[in-house]
Amino acid sequence: MVPAMGCCEATNPNLLGPVSEPPIGGPDATVRRWPAPGAEWDRRTTLRGLACAAGVIAVSGCGDRPGDGATAIRLAFCGQLLCVVPYEVSRVRGHFAAQGLAVELIYTRGGNAAMQALVGGAVDYAGTSFDVALQAAANGAPIRRVASTGRLPLFALATAPAQAGAVGSVAALEGRTVGISALGNADHALLLLLLDQAGADAGAVQFAAIGTNVFDALRIGQVDAAMLQEPALSLIVEAGGRELVNFMEIEEARRHLGGPYAFMGVSVRSAEREARLPEIRKLAAALAAGLADTRALPPADVVAALPAALVAGGDVDRLGTVIERYRQSLYPERVAVDVEAAGRVLRAQEVAGLLQPGQVDLEDLLDAGALAG
Repeated sequence: MVPAMGCCEATNPNLLGPVSEPPIGGPDATVRRWPAPGAEWDRRTTLRGLACAAGVIAVSGCGDRPGDGATAIRLAFCGQLLCVVPYEVSRVRGHFAAQGLAVELIYTRGGNAAMQALVGGAVDYAGTSFDVALQAAANGAPIRRVASTGRLPLFALATAPAQAGAVGSVAALEGRTVGISALGNADHALLLLLLDQAGADAGAVQFAAIGTNVFDALRIGQVDAAMLQEPALSLIVEAGGRELVNFMEIEEARRHLGGPYAFMGVSVRSAEREARLPEIRKLAAALAAGLADTRALPPADVVAALPAALVAGGDVDRLGTVIERYRQSLYPERVAVDVEAAGRVLRAQEVAGLLQPGQVDLEDLLDAGALAG
C-alpha cells in the first residue's frame, strides 16, 4: 500500500502559524506523515511537530480578538489558497463574530499537519481535504467530519504544449509520463481513478513525483502530462497545453466522478463532539455565510479578504479571474457533509490502493447529524 501524504502544500510557505511555542525547523522542513496506528500525540509533542513540519511562525491579522462573552476557538487548516478563501471571507466579513466566536485561523503546510494538531489537542478544529480525514481515520484517529467548505478537488489534468495534439484522452496516457505531486497524494489517487474509468492500464503509465512545482517540468516537456492546480493550469493552457479533465468544474466532476467529490471541510475530536455541538453549529453558520459571500461578492472583494502575506508577489488580477471562474463549482451552497461526495473519495482511495475495502466506515467518520436541528 502506498503511504498517503497530504492534499496540498501551502500556497505561500511564509504564511504559517500562529502557535504558542517558538518555531522549530525551517520553512523547507518536510511535512510529517501520519504516525503508525496506536501512536500517541500530546499537546506539547503536537505543537513541536507542527512547528517542525510546517516551519510555523506567528501571523498577525489571522484571528479575531475575543470580545465580551465570545468563545475563542483555534482552527488549523491546509494553507492552499483556494481552500482558505471562505474561512478568511467569513472572518473579514464578521460572520464568526456575529455567531459569538473569536476564531484563530492557523495556517499549516499541508492538511496532515493540521490534522496532527487536532488529534494532539493543539487546536479545536482542523480544516483539511477529505482524503486526509480518511487516512487519519484509517490510522485510528478519533475524529468526526462535521462540515464541508469545498466540494471539488483542486486539480486538473493537462498535457504539455508539445503533446497537445498527440494526447487527446485519458486512455492516451498509456506509455507516457505523467507528473504528480507525490505517490499517494490526492492528485495521484484521482489520476488512478481516471485511468480505471477509462479502461487504461495504470501499469503502462509512468508517474513522476515532482512536488508542487510541476508547471516548469510540464512546460518544457519533461513530462507528457500532469495534474495541476491553479494558476499553473491557466498558464500551461496559455502556453499551448491541452486541458483534458478539470475537476474544478462541477460539470466535469459530474462527467468523470459522478458528482461532487468531498474536499475541504472541518473535523473535530470525537470525544468533544457532544460538548461542542452548539459551538459547531455556530461555526457552521458562520462558514455558510462566508461561502455565500465567496460565491456572490465581486472577485476583487474576495481577494481583498485574504491576508496580504498570502497573495504577496502573486498576480492578484489572475487570482480574481480564477476565483470568478471556479467559485460556483468549488464552494458548496450548504455546509452539511455530503455522504455521496465522501463516498466518491473513499472509492478513489480504494482504487488507488491507499485504503482497503471496509477499512474506513463512513458512518463513523461523517457526522451528518451535527448540523441538523
